[in-house]
Amino acid sequence: MTIGFVTATSTATASRATRNLEPADWTGAVVPLLANPRDVIKDLHARHLPCPSTAVVAVYDADGRIRASASFTGRGGVVDGWERRNALLSHLRRVIPHDLRLRHPVRTAVLLVCRDGSTGWTEEDGAWMWGLRDACVLHGLRCGSYVALTGDGWSVIGENRTGRTPNATSWSRRAATASAPLSSGTPRPLPRAAVL
Repeated sequence: MTIGFVTATSTATASRATRNLEPADWTGAVVPLLANPRDVIKDLHARHLPCPSTAVVAVYDADGRIRASASFTGRGGVVDGWERRNALLSHLRRVIPHDLRLRHPVRTAVLLVCRDGSTGWTEEDGAWMWGLRDACVLHGLRCGSYVALTGDGWSVIGENRTGRTPNATSWSRRAATASAPLSSGTPRPLPRAAVL
């Protein structure tokens, strides 16, 4: 017989590990492919001008037309999908009503995250992917593509589709007309939401 205390960290760590998806998990899920990822990414970039640490979530109808979108700044270094899911749900609820009454999801949510680093998968991407999948279930949407936008360009994670433009620095060319200066003098796009 052993007497002692069991540390709670092992349980907490295991729980957090399950709230993070790797590209193989994502590829195994039924995620609808973007018909033309370059056009979708260019459109979202033009609407929201994301800079690093900005996420853009967009909802598309079955015919591929955008219904609503929102951009917001996410805290860096988060590798637990729970926090990412809560942020996504909060913004989805602001821009579009849920579809939970439908028997099967009709609309699809796509997530674009602008970040520093390479276009390859990171643990933070895994947290965003888990968060997107769970937020879609809780909002009655189909889970769509996850796009990482970096200084090297864009990458649709799990689909091996990439491009050079737009990229994480593209916003600085157009930000002067659609942004507010920070105290450091660096322009940053304002958070935006669009309902169409």
